Amino acid sequence: MDIFLSIIMIIIGFIGSFFSGLLGIGGGIINYPLLLFVPSSFGVANFTAQEVSGISMFQVFFASLAGVLAFRKKAKKSKTETSLIHKGLVLNMGISILLGSLIGGYVSKFLAEDSINIIYGVLAIVAVVLMVIPNKGTQQEDSDQISYNRIIATIAAFLTGIVSGIVGAGGAFILIPIMLTILKIPTRTTIASSLAIVFISAVGGVIGKITGGPIPIIPTLFTVIGSLLGAPFGSRISARMNVKYLRYALVVLISGTAIKVWMSIFL
Repeated sequence: MDIFLSIIMIIIGFIGSFFSGLLGIGGGIINYPLLLFVPSSFGVANFTAQEVSGISMFQVFFASLAGVLAFRKKAKKSKTETSLIHKGLVLNMGISILLGSLIGGYVSKFLAEDSINIIYGVLAIVAVVLMVIPNKGTQQEDSDQISYNRIIATIAAFLTGIVSGIVGAGGAFILIPIMLTILKIPTRTTIASSLAIVFISAVGGVIGKITGGPIPIIPTLFTVIGSLLGAPFGSRISARMNVKYLRYALVVLISGTAIKVWMSIFL
């Protein structure tokens, strides 16, 4: 593989996982347009929408795995962190999103490129709206006292898994607002539990992509290398600064890429 393409893939993986660690969202919503447009703009590769979603799904898997391992390491020093994970919520939403992402990951190989791009375009609009709306959980942080509608949680996770599996995302940018505003889960419990749920989603998505067709292995490998470097760096930065302005900058970035995707579809 061309050395220039290797460098680009590492940078793309780094950027996606950096914002994932910085803002607590899935890197897939960022990586999809980067993988779709950046390599082709430099003339080093021209990935199809199916290949882009496959590469992105693997990046999300390893980025979320790194996040889970980092959380476990942190939890060993603080029992409070571990207790914030709502096991019932993770079980209910985890099983649903696993099935959904399995279906989405596999079905994506049968979809036309424009169909996958349209799904990303819709998700990007949803992501922008959800990112500008302030969301706060309303219940107490004591997991024993947290209640939620299991039917809504199950359906929401399943549908999120399908669309996320198609475009190669973990779905955190949709799940977290749903857990906060609709299910009324406390903020810290949401963050701790969503990490596990998104990892389960990524597992299903990866399996779906593998069974759905070939993945460009070498470009994926370099993207994963970049993601493993970016996630810890983003997490450290987020602990030291107010990320509100960066969050709005990301809104502008996603809006711009969504516009470009919609223009490529209609023009």
